[in-house]
Amino acid sequence: MTVDLTNALFEGIGAILCWNNVLRIRRDREVKGVFWPAQVFWSVWGLWNLFYYSAVGHPFSLWAGAVLVSGNITWTLHAWRYTCRT
Repeated sequence: MTVDLTNALFEGIGAILCWNNVLRIRRDREVKGVFWPAQVFWSVWGLWNLFYYSAVGHPFSLWAGAVLVSGNITWTLHAWRYTCRT
């Protein structure tokens, strides 16, 4: 349980930081200085983590990871929207 809680803490801090990035990109409505394919990679990895945490029985990591990956995907969609608009 300690490993799960420790990992969930890292995921939770990452989620807070990631959702802060979502608020920032919504405010700025532009993407500068970010290699957005890296964000796509982290989003896919986050989806994998949801499967993995379920498989190894880490419920706290699963929930924190879900909040983090939802922020990553939200940011990625915003970045796509603001860079691909005409």
